[in-house]
Amino acid sequence: MAKLRLSKNSLQQQQQQLKLYTKLLPSLDLKRRQLTVEAQKARAEHSEAIAAAETLETRIGQELPMLADESLDLSGLVEMNGYQVGEQNVVGTRLPILEHVEFVVADYSRVATPAWIDILVTRLKDAAEARVRARIAGQRVEILNQAVRRITQRVNLFDKVLIPTAKENIQRIRIYLGDAERAAVITSKLAKVKQQQAGGGWDTEEEQS
Repeated sequence: MAKLRLSKNSLQQQQQQLKLYTKLLPSLDLKRRQLTVEAQKARAEHSEAIAAAETLETRIGQELPMLADESLDLSGLVEMNGYQVGEQNVVGTRLPILEHVEFVVADYSRVATPAWIDILVTRLKDAAEARVRARIAGQRVEILNQAVRRITQRVNLFDKVLIPTAKENIQRIRIYLGDAERAAVITSKLAKVKQQQAGGGWDTEEEQS
């Protein structure tokens, strides 16, 4: 840490820094509060996404009890081929957002297979997409939590370190400059007194001679 210079230039620098810190702090704190709200919303959305996925999976068993028949081989009926994730800017933070999910459905005869297979395909797609949404919602929560931690650290740095330090430095410099100014005045007065005394003594000797 650099040693504090006790000078007028240093005082001006500290005052400028204090002005800058004081100006930036409200905007940082506003961003912190906004990100905190967004993180709370993201946690709620994550919980809702998990609940939605679980509900869809439960719904499959309730609507299609015939799936309990072990003689049915439905493996590979619906497979996820991939999904596309976009980017969303929330209070200056980049968050993933699901844009598209691609599925591959196995070929099956709609004449030779029961009608409920079509329903099953739709339900399996919905459940798989819901799981992806829940996963991405969890990623959004993690990113926003990290953003809240970072901005909180910055707010604390300004509020608890930089601003108090600048104020303390300004006080130290002012005290030092004030003491130095008073010392200079006293020194000047003493010098004048000595000059007067020295001059007075010379005049006395001339009068006696």
